[in-house]
Amino acid sequence: MKQVNLSLHYLVYDLPGDLPVADQELLKFATEAISNAYAPYSGYKVGAAVLLENGQIIQGNNQENAAYPSGTCAERVALFYAASQYPDVSVKAVAVTASTDKFRVSDPVTPCGSCRQVMAETEIRFGSSIRVIMRGETGKIYVVKGVNNLLPLMFHTDKLKKYIHETDLD
Repeated sequence: MKQVNLSLHYLVYDLPGDLPVADQELLKFATEAISNAYAPYSGYKVGAAVLLENGQIIQGNNQENAAYPSGTCAERVALFYAASQYPDVSVKAVAVTASTDKFRVSDPVTPCGSCRQVMAETEIRFGSSIRVIMRGETGKIYVVKGVNNLLPLMFHTDKLKKYIHETDLD
């Protein structure tokens, strides 16, 4: 047996004004996106904004459904819309934040596993790292460069291709 330790790297900012200007702007777009979230069941409204290589900013928000698996997270709404409208343009950054009337969201909002995997696939597709900016309504802001710092043992498509190729040989 061998123990392996993983290291994750992220930056912590105290205030939005401490962020680079481009990150501040993207976080503002994510915050604005919260207002169109559809969250009648949880009351937890999430906003996301995606910055594309061409300078376009795409907003998304969570869309809940009474059949919970049918809803979609803000990050995936924005990423899938960006991919459908700008299929050949890479993603530079994603900002995500949230609010609720039930309590103050003071911890950074981190993407769920499904959103992390979609971000990972987007990075692999374009061969470039995505900067991820995460904030609550208040409190510290986390920033990571590369989804590997959110999903260190991510599923890679090359493993799928290897599996498919090996099964074709059987």
